[in-house]
Amino acid sequence: MKKLFYAVAAVAAIALGSNAETRSPKSDINANLSIFNSVVKELQSNYVDTIDMEKSVQTAIAAMLSQLDPYTEYMPRKVQEEFRSLNSGEYAGIGSYIMARNGNVYISGPHKGSPADRAGLRSGDLIMQVDTATVLGMTTEQVSNRLKGQRGTTVKVTVKRPYVQDSIIAVEMVRDKIQIPSVPYSGLVAPRIGYIQLTQFSEKSADEVLDALNTLVNDDKINGLVLDLRDNGGGILENAVRILGYFLPKGTEVLRTRGKGVMDERVYKTTVKPVAPNLPLVVLTDGGTASASEITAGALQDLDRAVIMGDRSYGKGLVQTTREVPYEGLLKVTIARYYIPSGRLIQAIDYSHRNPDGTVARIPDSLTNVFTTAGGRTVRDGGGITPDIKVQYPEISRITYNVVRDNWAFDFANKYAATHPSIPPVGEFVITDSIYNDFKASIDPAKFNYDKVCETILTNLREAAKIEGYMTDSLSAQLDVLEGMMKHPLDKDLDTHRKSIEPYLEREIANRYYYQAGEVQSFLRHDAAVDSAVNLLQDQARYKSILSPKKK
Repeated sequence: MKKLFYAVAAVAAIALGSNAETRSPKSDINANLSIFNSVVKELQSNYVDTIDMEKSVQTAIAAMLSQLDPYTEYMPRKVQEEFRSLNSGEYAGIGSYIMARNGNVYISGPHKGSPADRAGLRSGDLIMQVDTATVLGMTTEQVSNRLKGQRGTTVKVTVKRPYVQDSIIAVEMVRDKIQIPSVPYSGLVAPRIGYIQLTQFSEKSADEVLDALNTLVNDDKINGLVLDLRDNGGGILENAVRILGYFLPKGTEVLRTRGKGVMDERVYKTTVKPVAPNLPLVVLTDGGTASASEITAGALQDLDRAVIMGDRSYGKGLVQTTREVPYEGLLKVTIARYYIPSGRLIQAIDYSHRNPDGTVARIPDSLTNVFTTAGGRTVRDGGGITPDIKVQYPEISRITYNVVRDNWAFDFANKYAATHPSIPPVGEFVITDSIYNDFKASIDPAKFNYDKVCETILTNLREAAKIEGYMTDSLSAQLDVLEGMMKHPLDKDLDTHRKSIEPYLEREIANRYYYQAGEVQSFLRHDAAVDSAVNLLQDQARYKSILSPKKK
Protein backbone atom coordinates (compact mmCIF):
# COMPACT_ATOMS: atom_id res chain seq x y z
CA MET A 1 0.00 0.00 0.00
CA LYS A 2 2.73 2.43 0.95
CA LYS A 3 4.50 1.99 -2.39
CA LEU A 4 1.33 3.05 -4.22
CA PHE A 5 1.27 6.33 -2.31
CA TYR A 6 4.88 6.91 -3.31
CA ALA A 7 4.08 6.10 -6.93
CA VAL A 8 1.18 8.56 -6.99
CA ALA A 9 3.32 11.20 -5.31
CA ALA A 10 6.14 10.73 -7.78
CA VAL A 11 3.84 10.86 -10.79
CA ALA A 12 2.02 13.91 -9.48
CA ALA A 13 5.27 15.71 -8.71
CA ILE A 14 6.58 15.14 -12.23
CA ALA A 15 3.29 15.95 -13.94
CA LEU A 16 2.67 19.09 -11.91
CA GLY A 17 6.24 20.27 -11.51
CA SER A 18 7.53 20.29 -15.07
CA ASN A 19 7.44 24.07 -15.48
CA ALA A 20 6.84 27.15 -13.37
CA GLU A 21 4.20 28.43 -15.81
CA THR A 22 1.88 25.48 -15.25
CA ARG A 23 2.72 23.98 -11.90
CA SER A 24 0.75 24.76 -8.77
CA PRO A 25 2.44 26.21 -5.71
CA LYS A 26 4.22 23.59 -3.65
CA SER A 27 1.71 24.04 -0.86
CA ASP A 28 -1.15 23.20 -3.26
CA ILE A 29 0.62 20.06 -4.45
CA ASN A 30 1.20 18.88 -0.88
CA ALA A 31 -2.36 19.69 0.09
CA ASN A 32 -3.83 17.72 -2.81
CA LEU A 33 -1.56 14.75 -2.19
CA SER A 34 -2.58 14.80 1.45
CA ILE A 35 -6.23 14.82 0.45
CA PHE A 36 -5.69 11.93 -1.94
CA ASN A 37 -3.85 9.85 0.64
CA SER A 38 -6.55 10.52 3.21
CA VAL A 39 -9.31 9.45 0.82
CA VAL A 40 -7.46 6.21 0.02
CA LYS A 41 -6.94 5.43 3.72
CA GLU A 42 -10.57 6.17 4.57
CA LEU A 43 -11.81 3.93 1.77
CA GLN A 44 -9.49 1.13 2.81
CA SER A 45 -10.61 1.37 6.43
CA ASN A 46 -14.32 2.09 6.16
CA TYR A 47 -15.76 1.18 2.75
CA VAL A 48 -18.39 -1.52 3.10
CA ASP A 49 -16.87 -3.86 0.50
CA THR A 50 -13.30 -4.99 -0.10
CA ILE A 51 -11.43 -2.70 -2.47
CA ASP A 52 -8.63 -3.77 -4.80
CA MET A 53 -6.56 -0.79 -3.74
CA GLU A 54 -3.73 -1.39 -6.20
CA LYS A 55 -6.19 -1.42 -9.10
CA SER A 56 -7.95 1.68 -7.75
CA VAL A 57 -4.74 3.69 -7.45
CA GLN A 58 -3.62 2.56 -10.91
CA THR A 59 -6.97 3.82 -12.20
CA ALA A 60 -6.42 7.15 -10.45
CA ILE A 61 -2.98 7.53 -12.03
CA ALA A 62 -4.34 6.64 -15.46
CA ALA A 63 -7.19 9.15 -15.06
CA MET A 64 -4.74 11.94 -14.17
CA LEU A 65 -2.45 11.18 -17.10
CA SER A 66 -5.38 10.87 -19.52
CA GLN A 67 -5.86 14.62 -19.20
CA LEU A 68 -2.43 15.18 -20.75
CA ASP A 69 -1.76 13.14 -23.91
CA PRO A 70 -1.96 9.43 -24.84
CA TYR A 71 1.83 9.05 -24.78
CA THR A 72 2.39 9.97 -21.14
CA GLU A 73 1.86 6.84 -19.06
CA TYR A 74 2.91 5.18 -15.84
CA MET A 75 4.19 1.62 -16.03
CA PRO A 76 4.58 -0.54 -12.93
CA ARG A 77 7.44 -3.02 -13.01
CA LYS A 78 5.37 -5.96 -14.24
CA VAL A 79 4.44 -4.28 -17.55
CA GLN A 80 7.81 -2.80 -18.42
CA GLU A 81 9.28 -5.83 -20.17
CA GLU A 82 7.15 -5.39 -23.29
CA PHE A 83 7.99 -1.67 -23.43
CA ARG A 84 11.72 -2.37 -23.24
CA SER A 85 11.53 -5.14 -25.83
CA LEU A 86 9.78 -2.77 -28.23
CA ASN A 87 12.61 -0.27 -27.85
CA SER A 88 15.38 -2.83 -28.13
CA GLY A 89 13.66 -5.08 -30.66
CA GLU A 90 14.72 -8.01 -28.50
CA TYR A 91 13.16 -10.48 -26.09
CA ALA A 92 13.86 -14.01 -24.90
CA GLY A 93 11.41 -16.66 -26.00
CA ILE A 94 10.55 -19.10 -28.80
CA GLY A 95 10.43 -16.53 -31.62
CA SER A 96 6.96 -16.69 -33.13
CA TYR A 97 4.00 -14.44 -33.72
CA ILE A 98 0.79 -15.67 -32.13
CA MET A 99 -2.84 -14.76 -32.77
CA ALA A 100 -6.18 -15.01 -30.96
CA ARG A 101 -8.91 -16.91 -32.73
CA ASN A 102 -12.13 -18.63 -31.66
CA GLY A 103 -11.26 -18.11 -27.99
CA ASN A 104 -7.83 -19.76 -28.27
CA VAL A 105 -4.30 -18.84 -29.33
CA TYR A 106 -2.59 -20.04 -32.49
CA ILE A 107 0.86 -19.81 -34.04
CA SER A 108 0.57 -17.20 -36.79
CA GLY A 109 4.16 -17.38 -38.02
CA PRO A 110 7.56 -18.35 -36.57
CA HIS A 111 10.59 -16.14 -37.21
CA LYS A 112 13.12 -17.69 -39.54
CA GLY A 113 15.81 -19.58 -37.61
CA SER A 114 14.09 -19.11 -34.25
CA PRO A 115 13.59 -21.91 -31.67
CA ALA A 116 9.98 -22.22 -32.85
CA ASP A 117 11.10 -22.52 -36.47
CA ARG A 118 13.81 -25.08 -35.68
CA ALA A 119 11.32 -27.12 -33.64
CA GLY A 120 8.97 -27.26 -36.62
CA LEU A 121 6.07 -25.15 -35.34
CA ARG A 122 3.88 -23.91 -38.17
CA SER A 123 1.34 -21.20 -38.88
CA GLY A 124 -2.10 -22.45 -37.85
CA ASP A 125 -0.91 -24.64 -34.95
CA LEU A 126 -3.35 -24.41 -32.03
CA ILE A 127 -1.37 -23.95 -28.81
CA MET A 128 -2.91 -26.37 -26.32
CA GLN A 129 -0.34 -26.64 -23.55
CA VAL A 130 2.81 -24.86 -22.38
CA ASP A 131 4.92 -27.15 -20.19
CA THR A 132 2.32 -28.91 -17.99
CA ALA A 133 -0.35 -26.19 -18.01
CA THR A 134 -3.21 -26.04 -20.49
CA VAL A 135 -3.56 -22.67 -22.21
CA LEU A 136 -6.84 -23.28 -24.01
CA GLY A 137 -9.13 -20.31 -23.48
CA MET A 138 -6.29 -17.97 -22.50
CA THR A 139 -5.52 -14.60 -24.09
CA THR A 140 -2.52 -13.95 -26.30
CA GLU A 141 -0.91 -11.97 -23.47
CA GLN A 142 -1.29 -14.88 -21.04
CA VAL A 143 0.12 -17.39 -23.53
CA SER A 144 2.94 -15.03 -24.53
CA ASN A 145 3.98 -14.65 -20.89
CA ARG A 146 4.29 -18.43 -20.62
CA LEU A 147 6.26 -18.78 -23.84
CA LYS A 148 8.75 -16.08 -22.88
CA GLY A 149 11.40 -16.69 -20.27
CA GLN A 150 15.08 -16.56 -19.56
CA ARG A 151 17.44 -17.34 -22.37
CA GLY A 152 18.68 -20.93 -22.20
CA THR A 153 15.66 -22.33 -20.37
CA THR A 154 13.59 -25.14 -21.85
CA VAL A 155 9.90 -24.95 -22.65
CA LYS A 156 7.63 -27.72 -23.92
CA VAL A 157 4.76 -26.73 -26.20
CA THR A 158 1.93 -29.01 -27.26
CA VAL A 159 -0.03 -28.01 -30.37
CA LYS A 160 -2.82 -29.35 -32.53
CA ARG A 161 -1.90 -29.12 -36.21
CA PRO A 162 -4.50 -28.89 -38.97
CA TYR A 163 -4.41 -30.88 -42.21
CA VAL A 164 -2.15 -33.68 -40.92
CA GLN A 165 -2.94 -37.18 -39.69
CA ASP A 166 -1.10 -37.09 -36.38
CA SER A 167 -2.44 -33.75 -35.26
CA ILE A 168 -1.25 -33.58 -31.61
CA ILE A 169 2.43 -32.63 -31.56
CA ALA A 170 4.66 -31.85 -28.58
CA VAL A 171 8.00 -30.13 -29.04
CA GLU A 172 10.70 -28.96 -26.66
CA MET A 173 12.60 -25.74 -27.32
CA VAL A 174 15.38 -23.83 -25.63
CA ARG A 175 14.43 -20.20 -25.30
CA ASP A 176 16.79 -17.83 -27.03
CA LYS A 177 17.28 -14.12 -27.57
CA ILE A 178 14.92 -13.09 -30.34
CA GLN A 179 15.84 -10.08 -32.44
CA ILE A 180 12.83 -8.71 -34.28
CA PRO A 181 14.17 -7.34 -37.56
CA SER A 182 13.53 -3.68 -38.30
CA VAL A 183 14.24 -4.37 -41.98
CA PRO A 184 12.27 -7.52 -42.80
CA TYR A 185 13.06 -7.16 -46.50
CA SER A 186 15.36 -5.23 -48.80
CA GLY A 187 16.20 -5.88 -52.42
CA LEU A 188 15.49 -4.84 -55.99
CA VAL A 189 11.96 -3.95 -57.09
CA ALA A 190 13.03 -3.06 -60.64
CA PRO A 191 16.32 -3.02 -62.52
CA ARG A 192 18.71 -0.84 -60.49
CA ILE A 193 15.90 0.37 -58.22
CA GLY A 194 16.37 -0.68 -54.60
CA TYR A 195 13.82 -1.06 -51.83
CA ILE A 196 14.15 -1.06 -48.02
CA GLN A 197 11.21 -1.70 -45.72
CA LEU A 198 11.77 -0.19 -42.25
CA THR A 199 9.09 -1.18 -39.75
CA GLN A 200 10.38 0.38 -36.51
CA PHE A 201 13.14 2.49 -34.99
CA SER A 202 14.65 0.15 -32.41
CA GLU A 203 18.21 0.08 -31.07
CA LYS A 204 19.52 -1.80 -34.13
CA SER A 205 17.40 -0.20 -36.84
CA ALA A 206 20.10 2.17 -38.08
CA ASP A 207 22.60 -0.69 -38.38
CA GLU A 208 20.11 -2.82 -40.31
CA VAL A 209 19.33 0.03 -42.71
CA LEU A 210 23.06 0.65 -43.20
CA ASP A 211 23.70 -3.01 -44.03
CA ALA A 212 20.84 -3.08 -46.53
CA LEU A 213 21.87 0.23 -48.09
CA ASN A 214 25.51 -0.81 -48.48
CA THR A 215 24.45 -4.02 -50.21
CA LEU A 216 22.16 -2.18 -52.61
CA VAL A 217 24.65 0.59 -53.39
CA ASN A 218 27.82 -1.46 -53.62
CA ASP A 219 26.63 -4.86 -54.87
CA ASP A 220 23.51 -4.05 -56.86
CA LYS A 221 24.73 -0.65 -58.11
CA ILE A 222 21.30 0.92 -57.71
CA ASN A 223 20.53 4.36 -59.13
CA GLY A 224 17.33 4.91 -57.12
CA LEU A 225 15.90 3.81 -53.77
CA VAL A 226 12.43 3.36 -52.25
CA LEU A 227 12.42 3.69 -48.44
CA ASP A 228 9.14 2.27 -47.12
CA LEU A 229 8.01 3.82 -43.82
CA ARG A 230 4.36 2.81 -44.07
CA ASP A 231 2.93 1.53 -40.78
CA ASN A 232 6.17 2.48 -39.01
CA GLY A 233 5.02 3.83 -35.67
CA GLY A 234 8.43 5.24 -34.74
CA GLY A 235 10.70 4.47 -31.82
CA ILE A 236 14.13 5.75 -30.85
CA LEU A 237 14.64 9.27 -32.16
CA GLU A 238 18.44 9.04 -32.30
CA ASN A 239 18.19 6.20 -34.80
CA ALA A 240 16.14 8.40 -37.09
CA VAL A 241 18.93 10.98 -36.99
CA ARG A 242 21.52 8.28 -37.79
CA ILE A 243 19.51 7.04 -40.75
CA LEU A 244 19.10 10.57 -42.07
CA GLY A 245 22.88 10.84 -41.96
CA TYR A 246 23.16 8.15 -44.62
CA PHE A 247 21.51 10.48 -47.16
CA LEU A 248 22.51 13.99 -46.05
CA PRO A 249 25.84 15.82 -45.68
CA LYS A 250 27.55 15.43 -42.33
CA GLY A 251 26.57 18.21 -39.93
CA THR A 252 23.13 18.83 -41.46
CA GLU A 253 20.52 19.98 -38.95
CA VAL A 254 17.55 17.61 -39.16
CA LEU A 255 15.62 18.29 -35.97
CA ARG A 256 15.06 20.59 -33.01
CA THR A 257 13.22 19.62 -29.87
CA ARG A 258 11.79 22.29 -27.58
CA GLY A 259 10.54 21.80 -24.06
CA LYS A 260 8.72 24.37 -21.98
CA GLY A 261 11.77 26.22 -20.75
CA VAL A 262 13.81 28.52 -22.98
CA MET A 263 16.88 26.42 -22.19
CA ASP A 264 15.14 23.18 -23.07
CA GLU A 265 15.99 23.26 -26.77
CA ARG A 266 18.13 20.60 -28.38
CA VAL A 267 19.48 20.57 -31.92
CA TYR A 268 20.13 17.31 -33.76
CA LYS A 269 22.60 17.17 -36.65
CA THR A 270 23.86 14.29 -38.73
CA THR A 271 27.19 12.97 -37.47
CA VAL A 272 28.27 10.39 -40.04
CA LYS A 273 29.64 10.52 -43.55
CA PRO A 274 26.73 9.82 -45.93
CA VAL A 275 26.57 6.53 -47.79
CA ALA A 276 24.29 7.77 -50.58
CA PRO A 277 24.24 11.59 -50.53
CA ASN A 278 23.03 11.94 -54.12
CA LEU A 279 21.00 8.77 -54.62
CA PRO A 280 17.48 9.60 -55.89
CA LEU A 281 15.13 8.69 -53.07
CA VAL A 282 11.39 8.12 -52.66
CA VAL A 283 9.92 7.69 -49.17
CA LEU A 284 6.55 5.93 -48.76
CA THR A 285 4.24 7.09 -45.96
CA ASP A 286 0.71 6.41 -44.80
CA GLY A 287 -1.54 7.03 -41.79
CA GLY A 288 0.52 4.58 -39.74
CA THR A 289 3.75 6.52 -40.31
CA ALA A 290 4.38 8.26 -36.98
CA SER A 291 6.91 9.90 -34.68
CA ALA A 292 10.51 8.98 -35.60
CA SER A 293 9.42 7.85 -39.06
CA GLU A 294 7.77 11.24 -39.57
CA ILE A 295 11.00 12.93 -38.51
CA THR A 296 12.79 10.93 -41.20
CA ALA A 297 10.25 11.64 -43.93
CA GLY A 298 9.73 15.25 -42.88
CA ALA A 299 13.42 16.14 -42.72
CA LEU A 300 14.05 14.61 -46.15
CA GLN A 301 11.10 16.57 -47.53
CA ASP A 302 12.13 19.85 -45.90
CA LEU A 303 15.66 19.51 -47.23
CA ASP A 304 14.40 18.59 -50.74
CA ARG A 305 16.33 15.34 -50.46
CA ALA A 306 13.48 12.93 -51.25
CA VAL A 307 10.06 12.79 -52.82
CA ILE A 308 7.42 11.75 -50.27
CA MET A 309 4.76 9.50 -51.74
CA GLY A 310 1.63 7.76 -50.42
CA ASP A 311 -0.81 9.13 -47.84
CA ARG A 312 -0.54 11.78 -45.14
CA SER A 313 1.31 10.55 -42.06
CA TYR A 314 -0.15 10.27 -38.57
CA GLY A 315 0.98 13.59 -37.08
CA LYS A 316 2.87 12.86 -33.85
CA GLY A 317 5.25 15.70 -33.03
CA LEU A 318 5.75 14.99 -29.33
CA VAL A 319 8.92 13.64 -27.71
CA GLN A 320 8.86 11.25 -24.75
CA THR A 321 11.47 10.14 -22.28
CA THR A 322 11.30 7.75 -19.34
CA ARG A 323 11.76 8.62 -15.67
CA GLU A 324 12.23 6.13 -12.88
CA VAL A 325 9.84 6.50 -9.96
CA PRO A 326 9.91 4.69 -6.60
CA TYR A 327 9.36 0.95 -6.31
CA GLU A 328 10.64 0.20 -9.81
CA GLY A 329 7.93 2.18 -11.55
CA LEU A 330 8.55 3.92 -14.85
CA LEU A 331 6.95 7.09 -16.15
CA LYS A 332 6.98 7.73 -19.87
CA VAL A 333 6.40 11.46 -20.10
CA THR A 334 6.15 13.97 -22.93
CA ILE A 335 8.95 16.49 -22.46
CA ALA A 336 9.13 18.37 -25.76
CA ARG A 337 7.81 18.98 -29.25
CA TYR A 338 9.96 18.40 -32.28
CA TYR A 339 10.45 20.72 -35.21
CA ILE A 340 11.83 19.56 -38.54
CA PRO A 341 14.25 21.67 -40.64
CA SER A 342 11.68 24.07 -42.16
CA GLY A 343 10.67 24.98 -38.61
CA ARG A 344 7.29 23.31 -38.75
CA LEU A 345 5.66 21.20 -36.06
CA ILE A 346 3.72 18.28 -37.49
CA GLN A 347 1.67 17.46 -34.37
CA ALA A 348 -1.90 16.93 -35.59
CA ILE A 349 -3.71 17.17 -32.24
CA ASP A 350 -3.29 19.92 -29.64
CA TYR A 351 -3.94 18.10 -26.37
CA SER A 352 -3.51 21.31 -24.35
CA HIS A 353 -6.72 22.74 -25.83
CA ARG A 354 -9.60 20.37 -25.27
CA ASN A 355 -13.26 20.75 -26.09
CA PRO A 356 -15.69 21.37 -23.17
CA ASP A 357 -16.49 17.65 -23.11
CA GLY A 358 -12.79 16.74 -22.83
CA THR A 359 -12.39 15.51 -26.38
CA VAL A 360 -9.66 16.61 -28.76
CA ALA A 361 -9.63 16.96 -32.53
CA ARG A 362 -7.11 17.29 -35.33
CA ILE A 363 -5.99 20.79 -36.20
CA PRO A 364 -8.08 21.83 -39.24
CA ASP A 365 -6.14 22.43 -42.42
CA SER A 366 -7.46 25.99 -42.49
CA LEU A 367 -5.55 26.76 -39.28
CA THR A 368 -2.22 25.30 -40.37
CA ASN A 369 0.71 27.52 -41.33
CA VAL A 370 2.79 27.69 -44.48
CA PHE A 371 6.53 26.96 -44.39
CA THR A 372 9.09 26.50 -47.14
CA THR A 373 11.62 23.80 -47.83
CA ALA A 374 15.31 24.50 -48.32
CA GLY A 375 14.66 24.97 -52.04
CA GLY A 376 11.56 27.11 -51.62
CA ARG A 377 8.75 24.57 -51.97
CA THR A 378 5.62 25.14 -49.90
CA VAL A 379 4.84 22.77 -47.01
CA ARG A 380 2.44 23.06 -44.07
CA ASP A 381 2.51 22.22 -40.37
CA GLY A 382 -0.09 20.86 -38.01
CA GLY A 383 -1.19 17.59 -39.55
CA GLY A 384 1.54 15.11 -40.28
CA ILE A 385 3.61 14.96 -43.46
CA THR A 386 1.57 15.57 -46.59
CA PRO A 387 3.09 13.59 -49.47
CA ASP A 388 4.39 15.32 -52.55
CA ILE A 389 2.52 12.68 -54.56
CA LYS A 390 -0.62 11.04 -53.23
CA VAL A 391 -1.10 7.42 -54.29
CA GLN A 392 -4.55 6.17 -55.20
CA TYR A 393 -4.89 2.59 -54.00
CA PRO A 394 -7.50 0.32 -55.58
CA GLU A 395 -10.65 -0.11 -53.56
CA ILE A 396 -10.79 -3.36 -51.58
CA SER A 397 -14.01 -5.22 -52.27
CA ARG A 398 -16.14 -6.46 -49.41
CA ILE A 399 -15.53 -10.09 -50.34
CA THR A 400 -11.74 -9.56 -50.36
CA TYR A 401 -12.00 -7.93 -46.94
CA ASN A 402 -13.90 -10.95 -45.61
CA VAL A 403 -11.42 -13.42 -47.13
CA VAL A 404 -8.58 -11.73 -45.22
CA ARG A 405 -10.41 -10.78 -42.01
CA ASP A 406 -11.90 -14.20 -41.42
CA ASN A 407 -8.62 -16.02 -42.15
CA TRP A 408 -9.78 -17.90 -45.24
CA ALA A 409 -6.53 -17.02 -47.03
CA PHE A 410 -4.53 -17.84 -43.88
CA ASP A 411 -6.17 -21.27 -43.53
CA PHE A 412 -5.77 -22.13 -47.19
CA ALA A 413 -2.06 -21.27 -47.08
CA ASN A 414 -1.66 -23.66 -44.14
CA LYS A 415 -3.48 -26.40 -46.03
CA TYR A 416 -1.44 -25.76 -49.17
CA ALA A 417 1.87 -25.88 -47.28
CA ALA A 418 0.87 -29.17 -45.62
CA THR A 419 0.61 -30.87 -49.01
CA HIS A 420 3.27 -29.05 -51.05
CA PRO A 421 6.87 -29.36 -49.82
CA SER A 422 8.11 -26.42 -51.88
CA ILE A 423 7.13 -23.63 -54.25
CA PRO A 424 9.11 -21.66 -56.88
CA PRO A 425 10.99 -18.52 -55.80
CA VAL A 426 8.72 -15.65 -54.82
CA GLY A 427 9.29 -13.76 -58.05
CA GLU A 428 8.12 -16.77 -60.06
CA PHE A 429 5.28 -18.15 -57.92
CA VAL A 430 1.77 -17.28 -59.13
CA ILE A 431 -1.74 -18.33 -58.22
CA THR A 432 -2.72 -20.71 -61.00
CA ASP A 433 -6.28 -21.67 -61.95
CA SER A 434 -5.76 -24.96 -60.13
CA ILE A 435 -4.63 -23.26 -56.92
CA TYR A 436 -7.48 -20.76 -57.04
CA ASN A 437 -10.07 -23.46 -57.64
CA ASP A 438 -8.69 -25.37 -54.63
CA PHE A 439 -8.99 -22.18 -52.60
CA LYS A 440 -12.62 -21.72 -53.60
CA ALA A 441 -13.34 -25.35 -52.72
CA SER A 442 -11.85 -24.82 -49.27
CA ILE A 443 -14.51 -22.23 -48.38
CA ASP A 444 -17.72 -23.40 -46.76
CA PRO A 445 -20.45 -21.02 -48.03
CA ALA A 446 -22.47 -21.63 -44.87
CA LYS A 447 -19.61 -20.26 -42.76
CA PHE A 448 -18.56 -17.41 -45.02
CA ASN A 449 -19.77 -14.17 -43.43
CA TYR A 450 -20.23 -12.01 -46.48
CA ASP A 451 -21.86 -8.59 -46.08
CA LYS A 452 -23.04 -7.83 -49.60
CA VAL A 453 -23.23 -4.06 -49.93
CA CYS A 454 -25.78 -4.03 -52.74
CA GLU A 455 -28.13 -6.32 -50.84
CA THR A 456 -27.82 -4.13 -47.74
CA ILE A 457 -28.60 -1.00 -49.77
CA LEU A 458 -31.60 -2.69 -51.37
CA THR A 459 -32.94 -3.77 -47.96
CA ASN A 460 -32.58 -0.21 -46.69
CA LEU A 461 -34.35 1.07 -49.82
CA ARG A 462 -37.29 -1.22 -49.18
CA GLU A 463 -37.55 0.00 -45.59
CA ALA A 464 -37.33 3.65 -46.65
CA ALA A 465 -39.98 3.14 -49.34
CA LYS A 466 -42.36 1.66 -46.76
CA ILE A 467 -41.77 4.52 -44.32
CA GLU A 468 -42.21 7.19 -47.00
CA GLY A 469 -45.33 5.54 -48.43
CA TYR A 470 -43.89 4.67 -51.84
CA MET A 471 -44.08 0.91 -51.51
CA THR A 472 -46.63 -0.39 -53.97
CA ASP A 473 -47.08 -3.80 -55.52
CA SER A 474 -45.50 -2.49 -58.72
CA LEU A 475 -42.44 -1.05 -56.93
CA SER A 476 -42.05 -4.19 -54.83
CA ALA A 477 -42.06 -6.33 -57.99
CA GLN A 478 -39.43 -4.13 -59.62
CA LEU A 479 -37.26 -4.32 -56.51
CA ASP A 480 -37.63 -8.11 -56.58
CA VAL A 481 -36.32 -8.11 -60.17
CA LEU A 482 -33.42 -5.84 -59.16
CA GLU A 483 -32.63 -8.10 -56.22
CA GLY A 484 -32.50 -11.13 -58.49
CA MET A 485 -30.13 -9.34 -60.87
CA MET A 486 -27.70 -8.53 -58.03
CA LYS A 487 -27.83 -11.87 -56.21
CA HIS A 488 -24.86 -14.04 -57.13
CA PRO A 489 -23.62 -17.31 -55.65
CA LEU A 490 -20.41 -17.07 -53.61
CA ASP A 491 -18.48 -19.02 -56.25
CA LYS A 492 -19.27 -16.39 -58.89
CA ASP A 493 -18.33 -13.51 -56.56
CA LEU A 494 -15.01 -15.18 -55.82
CA ASP A 495 -14.33 -15.37 -59.57
CA THR A 496 -15.38 -11.75 -60.10
CA HIS A 497 -12.97 -10.52 -57.42
CA ARG A 498 -10.14 -12.96 -58.13
CA LYS A 499 -7.73 -10.21 -59.16
CA SER A 500 -8.01 -8.46 -55.79
CA ILE A 501 -7.96 -11.70 -53.74
CA GLU A 502 -4.95 -13.30 -55.41
CA PRO A 503 -2.28 -10.99 -53.87
CA TYR A 504 -3.41 -11.94 -50.37
CA LEU A 505 -3.38 -15.65 -51.19
CA GLU A 506 0.03 -15.34 -52.79
CA ARG A 507 1.39 -13.41 -49.80
CA GLU A 508 0.17 -15.98 -47.28
CA ILE A 509 1.56 -18.92 -49.24
CA ALA A 510 4.91 -17.17 -49.76
CA ASN A 511 5.13 -16.63 -46.00
CA ARG A 512 4.90 -20.38 -45.32
CA TYR A 513 8.03 -21.06 -47.37
CA TYR A 514 10.04 -17.81 -47.30
CA TYR A 515 8.90 -16.28 -43.99
CA GLN A 516 8.28 -12.56 -43.52
CA ALA A 517 10.77 -11.52 -46.19
CA GLY A 518 8.96 -13.65 -48.75
CA GLU A 519 5.60 -12.28 -47.70
CA VAL A 520 6.79 -8.69 -48.17
CA GLN A 521 8.48 -9.47 -51.47
CA SER A 522 5.33 -11.15 -52.74
CA PHE A 523 3.03 -8.28 -51.88
CA LEU A 524 5.37 -5.71 -53.43
CA ARG A 525 4.52 -7.18 -56.82
CA HIS A 526 0.97 -5.85 -56.39
CA ASP A 527 1.76 -2.62 -54.53
CA ALA A 528 0.45 0.52 -56.26
CA ALA A 529 2.71 2.81 -54.20
CA VAL A 530 5.86 0.86 -55.07
CA ASP A 531 4.87 0.84 -58.74
CA SER A 532 4.41 4.62 -58.63
CA ALA A 533 7.75 5.09 -56.87
CA VAL A 534 9.57 2.96 -59.43
CA ASN A 535 7.99 4.85 -62.31
CA LEU A 536 9.07 8.16 -60.77
CA LEU A 537 12.63 7.04 -60.13
CA GLN A 538 12.86 5.86 -63.73
CA ASP A 539 11.82 9.33 -64.89
CA GLN A 540 14.57 11.54 -63.48
CA ALA A 541 13.31 14.69 -65.19
CA ARG A 542 9.98 14.39 -63.38
CA TYR A 543 11.71 13.44 -60.13
CA LYS A 544 13.85 16.59 -60.21
CA SER A 545 10.91 18.80 -61.16
CA ILE A 546 8.97 17.71 -58.08
CA LEU A 547 11.85 18.72 -55.82
CA SER A 548 12.11 22.14 -57.45
CA PRO A 549 9.96 25.11 -56.39
CA LYS A 550 7.05 25.89 -58.66
CA LYS A 551 7.60 28.96 -60.80
CA LYS A 552 4.98 31.63 -60.33
